[in-house]
Amino acid sequence: MPKHDTGRRAFLIRAAAGAGAAAGAGLVPNVSAQTREQRKQAPPRHSNIILHGAFFNQEDAATIAAFAEPLMPGAPGKPGAREAGVLRYIDLALSGAYADLQDFYRRGLAQLEAYGRKAYDQSFARLDPARQDEVIGALEQATANGFTWPAAQEFFNTVRTHTMEGLFADPIYGGNKNFAGWRLVGFSRRTGDFHAADLGTKQGFTRVPIIGLQAADESPKRRA
Repeated sequence: MPKHDTGRRAFLIRAAAGAGAAAGAGLVPNVSAQTREQRKQAPPRHSNIILHGAFFNQEDAATIAAFAEPLMPGAPGKPGAREAGVLRYIDLALSGAYADLQDFYRRGLAQLEAYGRKAYDQSFARLDPARQDEVIGALEQATANGFTWPAAQEFFNTVRTHTMEGLFADPIYGGNKNFAGWRLVGFSRRTGDFHAADLGTKQGFTRVPIIGLQAADESPKRRA
Protein backbone atom coordinates (compact mmCIF):
# COMPACT_ATOMS: atom_id res chain seq x y z
CA MET A 1 0.00 0.00 0.00
CA PRO A 2 1.45 3.44 -0.92
CA LYS A 3 2.85 5.43 1.99
CA HIS A 4 0.45 8.29 1.34
CA ASP A 5 -2.58 5.99 1.68
CA THR A 6 -1.17 4.64 4.94
CA GLY A 7 -0.70 8.17 6.22
CA ARG A 8 -4.21 9.12 5.18
CA ARG A 9 -5.70 6.20 7.10
CA ALA A 10 -3.74 7.15 10.23
CA PHE A 11 -4.83 10.79 9.89
CA LEU A 12 -8.48 9.85 9.47
CA ILE A 13 -8.45 7.49 12.42
CA ARG A 14 -6.87 10.09 14.71
CA ALA A 15 -9.24 12.81 13.50
CA ALA A 16 -12.33 10.64 13.88
CA ALA A 17 -11.32 9.57 17.38
CA GLY A 18 -10.73 13.16 18.41
CA ALA A 19 -14.11 14.20 17.04
CA GLY A 20 -16.04 11.43 18.72
CA ALA A 21 -16.20 9.41 15.52
CA ALA A 22 -18.23 12.17 13.87
CA ALA A 23 -18.05 12.92 10.17
CA GLY A 24 -16.81 16.26 8.94
CA ALA A 25 -15.29 17.96 5.94
CA GLY A 26 -12.03 18.58 7.77
CA LEU A 27 -11.29 14.91 8.33
CA VAL A 28 -9.75 14.18 4.96
CA PRO A 29 -6.34 15.47 3.91
CA ASN A 30 -5.54 16.86 0.49
CA VAL A 31 -6.39 14.19 -2.06
CA SER A 32 -4.38 15.90 -4.78
CA ALA A 33 -1.20 15.15 -2.81
CA GLN A 34 -1.41 11.59 -4.13
CA THR A 35 0.83 11.61 -7.16
CA ARG A 36 0.55 9.29 -10.10
CA GLU A 37 3.97 7.89 -9.29
CA GLN A 38 2.90 6.92 -5.77
CA ARG A 39 -0.16 5.01 -6.94
CA LYS A 40 0.74 3.70 -10.39
CA GLN A 41 1.44 0.22 -9.03
CA ALA A 42 -1.99 -0.07 -7.41
CA PRO A 43 -4.40 -2.52 -9.08
CA PRO A 44 -7.52 -1.12 -10.74
CA ARG A 45 -10.40 -0.57 -8.35
CA HIS A 46 -12.90 -2.15 -10.70
CA SER A 47 -15.48 -4.49 -9.26
CA ASN A 48 -17.19 -7.43 -10.92
CA ILE A 49 -20.09 -7.23 -8.47
CA ILE A 50 -23.37 -6.19 -10.04
CA LEU A 51 -24.52 -3.21 -8.03
CA HIS A 52 -28.21 -2.51 -7.54
CA GLY A 53 -29.37 0.24 -5.24
CA ALA A 54 -32.27 2.16 -3.80
CA PHE A 55 -31.24 5.25 -5.77
CA PHE A 56 -28.11 4.59 -7.83
CA ASN A 57 -28.17 2.60 -11.02
CA GLN A 58 -25.31 0.19 -11.63
CA GLU A 59 -23.13 2.71 -13.47
CA ASP A 60 -23.50 5.46 -10.89
CA ALA A 61 -22.98 3.01 -8.04
CA ALA A 62 -19.69 1.91 -9.57
CA THR A 63 -18.62 5.55 -9.92
CA ILE A 64 -19.41 6.42 -6.29
CA ALA A 65 -17.66 3.27 -5.07
CA ALA A 66 -14.56 4.20 -7.10
CA PHE A 67 -14.71 7.78 -5.84
CA ALA A 68 -15.10 6.91 -2.15
CA GLU A 69 -12.37 4.29 -1.93
CA PRO A 70 -9.35 6.60 -2.44
CA LEU A 71 -10.84 8.99 0.12
CA MET A 72 -10.51 6.20 2.69
CA PRO A 73 -8.53 3.34 1.13
CA GLY A 74 -8.46 -0.12 2.60
CA ALA A 75 -5.34 -1.85 3.85
CA PRO A 76 -4.57 -5.48 4.75
CA GLY A 77 -6.72 -6.26 7.77
CA LYS A 78 -8.11 -2.72 7.84
CA PRO A 79 -11.35 -1.96 6.00
CA GLY A 80 -11.73 1.00 3.71
CA ALA A 81 -14.77 2.64 2.16
CA ARG A 82 -15.75 -0.45 0.18
CA GLU A 83 -15.61 -2.83 3.10
CA ALA A 84 -17.41 -0.40 5.37
CA GLY A 85 -20.37 -0.18 2.98
CA VAL A 86 -20.05 3.54 2.22
CA LEU A 87 -21.80 3.06 -1.13
CA ARG A 88 -24.81 1.47 0.58
CA TYR A 89 -24.95 4.29 3.11
CA ILE A 90 -25.00 7.02 0.44
CA ASP A 91 -27.46 5.09 -1.70
CA LEU A 92 -29.92 4.64 1.17
CA ALA A 93 -29.48 8.23 2.33
CA LEU A 94 -30.32 9.56 -1.13
CA SER A 95 -33.49 7.50 -1.17
CA GLY A 96 -34.46 8.82 2.27
CA ALA A 97 -33.06 11.59 4.46
CA TYR A 98 -30.96 13.10 1.64
CA ALA A 99 -33.62 12.82 -1.06
CA ASP A 100 -33.31 16.56 -1.63
CA LEU A 101 -29.79 15.90 -2.95
CA GLN A 102 -30.84 13.49 -5.68
CA ASP A 103 -30.60 16.08 -8.46
CA PHE A 104 -27.31 17.30 -7.00
CA TYR A 105 -25.85 13.80 -7.33
CA ARG A 106 -27.39 13.18 -10.76
CA ARG A 107 -25.90 16.37 -12.16
CA GLY A 108 -22.60 15.91 -10.36
CA LEU A 109 -22.18 12.36 -11.62
CA ALA A 110 -23.11 13.37 -15.17
CA GLN A 111 -20.52 16.16 -15.12
CA LEU A 112 -17.92 13.81 -13.64
CA GLU A 113 -18.60 11.30 -16.40
CA ALA A 114 -18.29 14.00 -19.06
CA TYR A 115 -15.05 15.30 -17.56
CA GLY A 116 -13.49 11.84 -17.41
CA ARG A 117 -14.37 11.09 -21.01
CA LYS A 118 -13.12 14.47 -22.21
CA ALA A 119 -9.85 14.28 -20.28
CA TYR A 120 -9.09 10.55 -20.65
CA ASP A 121 -11.67 9.23 -23.12
CA GLN A 122 -12.95 6.83 -20.48
CA SER A 123 -15.54 6.58 -17.73
CA PHE A 124 -14.26 7.59 -14.29
CA ALA A 125 -15.02 4.16 -12.83
CA ARG A 126 -12.86 2.50 -15.51
CA LEU A 127 -9.84 4.75 -15.09
CA ASP A 128 -6.71 3.37 -13.42
CA PRO A 129 -6.16 4.50 -9.81
CA ALA A 130 -3.58 7.15 -10.71
CA ARG A 131 -5.93 8.87 -13.15
CA GLN A 132 -8.86 8.56 -10.75
CA ASP A 133 -6.72 10.39 -8.21
CA GLU A 134 -5.92 13.07 -10.77
CA VAL A 135 -9.62 13.61 -11.46
CA ILE A 136 -10.51 13.70 -7.76
CA GLY A 137 -7.66 16.14 -7.16
CA ALA A 138 -8.94 18.38 -9.96
CA LEU A 139 -12.38 18.44 -8.35
CA GLU A 140 -10.92 19.18 -4.93
CA GLN A 141 -8.84 22.06 -6.30
CA ALA A 142 -11.72 23.35 -8.46
CA THR A 143 -9.63 23.01 -11.63
CA ALA A 144 -11.89 20.48 -13.37
CA ASN A 145 -13.61 22.02 -16.39
CA GLY A 146 -17.25 21.60 -17.34
CA PHE A 147 -18.79 21.76 -13.87
CA THR A 148 -21.58 24.31 -13.45
CA TRP A 149 -23.98 22.99 -10.82
CA PRO A 150 -22.85 21.50 -8.61
CA ALA A 151 -19.43 23.12 -8.84
CA ALA A 152 -16.53 20.67 -8.94
CA GLN A 153 -15.28 21.46 -5.43
CA GLU A 154 -18.81 21.43 -4.02
CA PHE A 155 -19.41 17.97 -5.43
CA PHE A 156 -16.08 16.73 -4.08
CA ASN A 157 -16.80 18.12 -0.60
CA THR A 158 -20.25 16.55 -0.49
CA VAL A 159 -19.10 13.09 -1.53
CA ARG A 160 -16.20 13.34 0.90
CA THR A 161 -18.51 14.26 3.78
CA HIS A 162 -20.92 11.46 2.94
CA THR A 163 -18.01 9.02 2.72
CA MET A 164 -17.00 9.93 6.26
CA GLU A 165 -20.57 9.58 7.43
CA GLY A 166 -20.75 6.14 5.85
CA LEU A 167 -17.59 5.12 7.66
CA PHE A 168 -18.37 6.38 11.14
CA ALA A 169 -22.14 6.81 11.47
CA ASP A 170 -24.30 4.34 13.36
CA PRO A 171 -24.58 1.14 11.29
CA ILE A 172 -28.34 1.49 11.46
CA TYR A 173 -28.01 3.88 8.50
CA GLY A 174 -26.46 1.28 6.22
CA GLY A 175 -22.75 2.07 6.43
CA ASN A 176 -20.07 1.28 9.01
CA LYS A 177 -20.59 -2.38 8.11
CA ASN A 178 -19.61 -4.78 10.87
CA PHE A 179 -18.73 -1.68 12.90
CA ALA A 180 -15.68 -1.20 10.65
CA GLY A 181 -15.31 2.52 11.30
CA TRP A 182 -15.94 2.21 15.02
CA ARG A 183 -13.38 -0.54 15.36
CA LEU A 184 -10.83 1.63 13.57
CA VAL A 185 -11.16 4.32 16.24
CA GLY A 186 -11.74 1.97 19.18
CA PHE A 187 -15.29 3.21 19.72
CA SER A 188 -18.29 1.34 21.09
CA ARG A 189 -21.84 2.60 21.31
CA ARG A 190 -22.51 0.63 24.48
CA THR A 191 -24.26 2.84 27.03
CA GLY A 192 -24.58 2.38 30.77
CA ASP A 193 -21.64 -0.03 30.75
CA PHE A 194 -18.70 2.23 31.43
CA HIS A 195 -16.77 1.82 34.66
CA ALA A 196 -14.37 4.12 36.49
CA ALA A 197 -11.43 2.36 34.85
CA ASP A 198 -12.96 2.97 31.41
CA LEU A 199 -13.41 6.68 32.06
CA GLY A 200 -9.89 7.09 33.37
CA THR A 201 -8.05 5.35 30.57
CA LYS A 202 -6.76 6.78 27.32
CA GLN A 203 -7.00 3.41 25.59
CA GLY A 204 -9.71 2.67 23.07
CA PHE A 205 -12.86 0.90 24.30
CA THR A 206 -12.34 -2.68 23.15
CA ARG A 207 -15.53 -4.50 24.15
CA VAL A 208 -17.82 -5.72 21.42
CA PRO A 209 -20.17 -2.93 20.21
CA ILE A 210 -23.86 -3.35 20.73
CA ILE A 211 -25.69 -5.12 17.93
CA GLY A 212 -27.51 -2.72 15.63
CA LEU A 213 -30.46 -3.09 13.30
CA GLN A 214 -28.06 -3.73 10.44
CA ALA A 215 -26.77 -6.90 12.11
CA ALA A 216 -30.27 -7.96 13.10
CA ASP A 217 -31.51 -7.45 9.56
CA GLU A 218 -28.68 -9.63 8.20
CA SER A 219 -29.23 -12.45 10.69
CA PRO A 220 -30.31 -15.93 9.37
CA LYS A 221 -33.60 -15.63 11.23
CA ARG A 222 -34.48 -12.38 9.51
CA ARG A 223 -33.50 -13.73 6.09
CA ALA A 224 -35.62 -16.87 6.52
